[in-house]
Amino acid sequence: MAIKREPEKHANHERWLVSYGDLLTLLFAVFVVMYAMGQSDKKKAEEVAQSIQSAFGMAQTGTGGKPIMIQSGAVSVVPDIKTVPSAQRRTATGKVRQYANYTDYGPIKASIDAYLVKSGANGKVSVEITNRGVVVSLKEAGFFDSGSARLKKESLETLSAIAEALNHYANTFRIEGHTDNVPMHSAEFRSNWELSTIRATTVVHFLTETAGFDPELLSAVGYGEFRPISENESQDGRARNRRVDIILLAAEAEGGEAKSRLSSVVQMR
Repeated sequence: MAIKREPEKHANHERWLVSYGDLLTLLFAVFVVMYAMGQSDKKKAEEVAQSIQSAFGMAQTGTGGKPIMIQSGAVSVVPDIKTVPSAQRRTATGKVRQYANYTDYGPIKASIDAYLVKSGANGKVSVEITNRGVVVSLKEAGFFDSGSARLKKESLETLSAIAEALNHYANTFRIEGHTDNVPMHSAEFRSNWELSTIRATTVVHFLTETAGFDPELLSAVGYGEFRPISENESQDGRARNRRVDIILLAAEAEGGEAKSRLSSVVQMR
C-alpha cells in the first residue's frame, strides 16, 4: 500500500517582514527615549535659568531691559529685541553694570552701525563680532593725523557716540593700537611700538575722562605692525592696518586673557 505524502509547502518569501517590523519597533522605542531625555534636559535648563535670574536679577540692557540704539548722539530703545539676562558687577566707582553676552552683541553692533550710517562715519569705523567679543575698529584716517597720537577734534562726536553704546556693560575692554609696517622715526615716537601704544592710551584717557568709563574695566596695548589684518603691499592694505580697536571682551576671552597674563607672571618669577 503506497504512503500518502503531504504536498510540499511553498517557501515563504515574506519572512523578512517580521525582522523589519522588529527593527522599526526598536527604532521607535529609541526615539521615544531620546525625546523624553531631551524634554527632561530642557526642563532642567529652564530651572537653572530661573535660579540664576532669581540670584542676580533681570539684566537691564537699557531702559526697560531693551537694547540701546544711538540716534544723533542721543540714546533711545530698540523695540521687540529679546536678550538673555546676565550677571551684574558693581565697579569700584559704585556703578552696577551687567555683562553683555552673545545675544547682546547683535544689538550692540546694529546700534553702532545705524549711527555710523546716519552720521556718514561708516567709512571711518568698522564693527565686527568675533570669538573675542565685539570689535570696534577706528581707522587712522578718521581719528588721527599721520604719525600723530592726538585725536582729531572732528572725530570726538563719533567716538562719544560709540562710547555711549558700550558704556552700559561690565565686560572688560581692551584698547589695542596697530600700525602698518612703514618704519616710524620721529622726535616724539621712536618706533611703531610707541605710536600704537600711545594711540591706544589716548583712547583710554578719552573713555575714562570724557565718556565716563570705569578705569578698572580698561586696558591698553600697542602691537605696532605685528598684528595686521591686511597685507602691507598696497596703500589700501596699509590703511586698513593703521587702526585702534576697542574690544568689548566676551567672558570667555576675558578669562582666557587673564589666565595668560597670570601664566606670564608666574613664568617671569
